[in-house]
Amino acid sequence: MRILAIGPRAYLGDIYLTLRREGHEVRVFAEDPPEQRAFGGLIDCIADWRAELDWVGRDGVILFERVGRGTLQDELRARGFRVVGGSAFGDRLEQDRAFGQAMLREAGLAIAESHSFARPALALAWLGQHPGRYVLKHDDTARTTFVGDHPEGADLAFMLRRAGEGRVLLMERLEGVEVGVGAYFDGTRFLRPACIDFEHKRFFPGEMGEMTGEMGTLAAYDGSEPLFAATLGRLAPRFAAAGHVGYVNLNMIVDERGAWPLEFTCRFGNPGFAVLAALQPDGWGDLLARMASGGRRRPGRHAGALRHPPGLVRRHRTDGAALSRPYRDRHAGGGPAGLLPPPARRGRAGPLPPGGHADGGRPAAGPPPLRPPDDRHRHR
Repeated sequence: MRILAIGPRAYLGDIYLTLRREGHEVRVFAEDPPEQRAFGGLIDCIADWRAELDWVGRDGVILFERVGRGTLQDELRARGFRVVGGSAFGDRLEQDRAFGQAMLREAGLAIAESHSFARPALALAWLGQHPGRYVLKHDDTARTTFVGDHPEGADLAFMLRRAGEGRVLLMERLEGVEVGVGAYFDGTRFLRPACIDFEHKRFFPGEMGEMTGEMGTLAAYDGSEPLFAATLGRLAPRFAAAGHVGYVNLNMIVDERGAWPLEFTCRFGNPGFAVLAALQPDGWGDLLARMASGGRRRPGRHAGALRHPPGLVRRHRTDGAALSRPYRDRHAGGGPAGLLPPPARRGRAGPLPPGGHADGGRPAAGPPPLRPPDDRHRHR
């Protein structure tokens, strides 16, 4: 099968390598400069994806990596191409947080109190009249979510003053276990079973340390159906009306009162796709080709861990954007600026290529009850 992948960078490079090993033809269009691109020399990159439409044809698959190109995907589907990734509706769910909350409310789900503002200055004025602990979220998904700790919102006010422009959402801060439920949507229905996942986002165990994008995830297909049916499954008619094709994840906080949906991810998540790969025995090519007819899933659980090289210690600029700053070894005698190289990454077969991931081993035989991590996760 021919697969044409499109994205701002080779975000799903591990999938592309796997597809090639399965015998599929893969061409990738990435917008980032070649000298900055991961998987250089390992995947076939092209200069113009539109020039490859005749090559992929109506029997191949066009795979979009990221959110924000949903309208284009809908147009390609209208022309008869098989497109996996998302839709204009999915883009809006993820990028317009107030709209996503409205869709959840319309589906009959309980949601946390939230307030949307056209710019941070309006949110700051509202916070002055309604002090408290809130979570700051940006419609621009590239911006960092900030979880307020101060009981009167002093830390949140500090961030709002430096947030720049753009629409923001202040959401009630909830305490509980963070959990996600997701499934592939084939244009008419969700493929079952759904996936349930637990993320660990703090740098250290025990809910200590700074927030990272993600430090590790436990995922399974077993035991997901009750939560899926009570939450994400209720939105199937809306996704069907939009002709959405791709993965959809709903993140939430679960406490003694029930599940509180927070936000949507309408794309392939990273490293979620790598964690799920071990539970898909038929491979990525089969999943992409048979999305309309379903696919088998392997029982059990699988976990993925992210290793941060010593030196990628995150900090924040005054405008709230995340930075990564290399750690400098005070005792390093050689090398430019004394930068420490990242440690060797190893899987069972030895060192991994850049961007690779280690197989966490075989999934557990038999489906023991899936329990959330011991740590109580704060609302992200």
